[in-house]
Amino acid sequence: MIWIRYGSLVMLLGVALGAFGAHGLKDTLTPEGKQIYHTAVFYHLIHGLALLAVGWLATLKPSEPLIRNAGVAFVLGILLFSGSLYLLSVTGIKKLGIITPFGGLALLIGWLLLALSAKP
Repeated sequence: MIWIRYGSLVMLLGVALGAFGAHGLKDTLTPEGKQIYHTAVFYHLIHGLALLAVGWLATLKPSEPLIRNAGVAFVLGILLFSGSLYLLSVTGIKKLGIITPFGGLALLIGWLLLALSAKP
């Protein structure tokens, strides 16, 4: 059930950050910054849903380590991918973009682990 909690909290934060970006930052961000922020929110929310799926699958296969590892990869990916994009859009520090691919890789690993956990 911990993954359902994590997924729910990630979704809560994603909705809050999305609303903040749309309303609180609308006059602050450049057009490029808005697009980057939008991408961060999009991937944040998609992978929050992935964490909810991890939570559901963990109840079906509680002893499957690949499911837990997928959850860890998704959390790490959200932090690195979306987190770096949030910071990049707000600060304009381009060097933060170096972190983003590592987050993307973690997200891909999460999906791969989830697929591998579907063995009979």
